[in-house]
Amino acid sequence: MSRRLENKVALITGAGSGLGAATATRFAEEGAHVFVTDINLDSVANVAATINTAAGGGATARRQDVTDEADWDVLMEEIIAARGRLDILVNNAGIVITGTVESISLSEWRKTQTVNLEAVFMGTRAGVAAMKVSGGSIINISSIEGIIGEALTAAYNASKGGVRIFTKSAALHCAHEGYDIRVNSVHPGYILTPMVTDSIGTLAPEVAAEMHANLIREIPLKTMGEPLDIANGCLFLASAESKYMTGSELVIDGGYTCR
Repeated sequence: MSRRLENKVALITGAGSGLGAATATRFAEEGAHVFVTDINLDSVANVAATINTAAGGGATARRQDVTDEADWDVLMEEIIAARGRLDILVNNAGIVITGTVESISLSEWRKTQTVNLEAVFMGTRAGVAAMKVSGGSIINISSIEGIIGEALTAAYNASKGGVRIFTKSAALHCAHEGYDIRVNSVHPGYILTPMVTDSIGTLAPEVAAEMHANLIREIPLKTMGEPLDIANGCLFLASAESKYMTGSELVIDGGYTCR
């Protein structure tokens, strides 16, 4: 049986842990060679080493600061030189800084937008340039908090909402230009990743406990998701199974946004 990403070349940012690591591993299992990048080279090197010792595709690790505009072009040149093309790009790297509209600082706001939104713009732009001849799939990781609000994450809400609507703009552009490039966004709910647990961990213990209890109560499926849940959604969007989807929002949240 043919694997869904056999001989495909993929780039996943923020792949040193969490959703990025799970997505890279899942893509490799389906036959892709994955370029995994992260600002922490040690973490992403470990992910690549694990992939390369397992059956499936291969992996190449590289340090990347996704906010460095010039390095996006260099990275694309390296991928094309090494593998001849890029078929799939997952803009996954992101941060969350808790803070309300009153408590978050301007510097924290700007840092969040730079990593979560501006880097997605730069990555998508670079991906389109690399894929416009041969086609491909670009997957931008947004969040359910790009659809609904949360008082404690004002900057994060704004950045992920920007990713959501920017994705639609890029999808329309690629379709209008006749590029065989699909651009979609994924909107995870509350997933057990280091970003989520670390974010909750910054709160006072009693606040964190109350927040966790409230989350479980509000999720119809009564559990937080796992990174593999998101990786499988990305796999669907990366594969030919989603060939009629562009500018779409894939929500994977245990039913949280149904209410």
